[in-house]
Amino acid sequence: DPGSDAQCDWGEAMVYMRDKLVPVQVLCMKLSYSGKPFVEAFPTQRQEAFFEGQHQAFNWFQGIPARIGYDNLTVAIQKVFRGRNRQEQQAFIAFRSHYLFESHFAMPRHPQEQGRVESLVGYMRRNYFVPVPRVNSFDELNCMLLERLREDDRRPVEGKEMSIGEAWEREKGKLLSLPRLPYRCCVTNPVKANHLSLVNFDGNRYSIPVEYGISRLTVQAYVWRVEVACGDRVIATHERCYRKGQDILNIDHYLPLLIQRPGAFPYAKPVRQWKMPEVYREFLAALSQRDNSSGVREFLQVLALGRTYGRENMEQAMRQALSENRVDAGRIRQLVNRESYTARMSATQDSN
Repeated sequence: DPGSDAQCDWGEAMVYMRDKLVPVQVLCMKLSYSGKPFVEAFPTQRQEAFFEGQHQAFNWFQGIPARIGYDNLTVAIQKVFRGRNRQEQQAFIAFRSHYLFESHFAMPRHPQEQGRVESLVGYMRRNYFVPVPRVNSFDELNCMLLERLREDDRRPVEGKEMSIGEAWEREKGKLLSLPRLPYRCCVTNPVKANHLSLVNFDGNRYSIPVEYGISRLTVQAYVWRVEVACGDRVIATHERCYRKGQDILNIDHYLPLLIQRPGAFPYAKPVRQWKMPEVYREFLAALSQRDNSSGVREFLQVLALGRTYGRENMEQAMRQALSENRVDAGRIRQLVNRESYTARMSATQDSN
């Protein structure tokens, strides 16, 4: 029946990512009535990717099927008992309880029970990944996949005299409504910072602001980003790294120490790792040309303003100061204060 059922599973495909041939993990879901498919590529099959892919599928379908069938995935099942009895992972129970769908697991060694999604996995490999796509990022790859999915709406539904898109139009009104707030598709671990203000997660080290070095911290790892929280406040956000043994550093986290020791600026690892935007380079060069001995110190004071007023406001102020040929920390402070005041007044007027 429309809206009653879907099937979900993982598949693997190959892509050229920045000219290097690599495997990607593709989460596949298919509505059983309309045959409307969804696929999304990830670097991993971990639980956070499993949840994120289904969350994106529900958004794509504009609703949630009443029941979803799975193979016996370890990201969903803790233990397999006789017959269809399963002990589910607590995180998976929380996920499906948030979206209010029922789960159904195939019998071991009976892949035919997942026939619809198995056919989607094969179709995806033959049609979406042949020839092998050449992309620079997962964002680019997933945008390409969405375009292919839109094209597939014109394909006929097997056993029905209508297209996939037409059948989905009949089905989507029968799907469960999306919740007001999405599920937080992440794994959470308590962590402790070391003496370099780095927290360890999944074989890598991520920086935090130095002032939180002795606090109780929590890592919230999503597929594409890692957040570090102190209590209910997120104090650091990084792009997630899937290599091992890497230090992922943010120069803003070390500004208090660099201000105390500006002579370390050219040699500090956070600075050497930092991809400095062009406007920053121009501003630093102008400060150093005016007074080389104090230019770095004043530049660090300007960077510190970004912690308070936001990087976008600070960069805009730097461009204006350069155009006025008034390159100093005092002028930047005037400009960001003015922008902040204007924004607050505009917000007050809008609320009134």
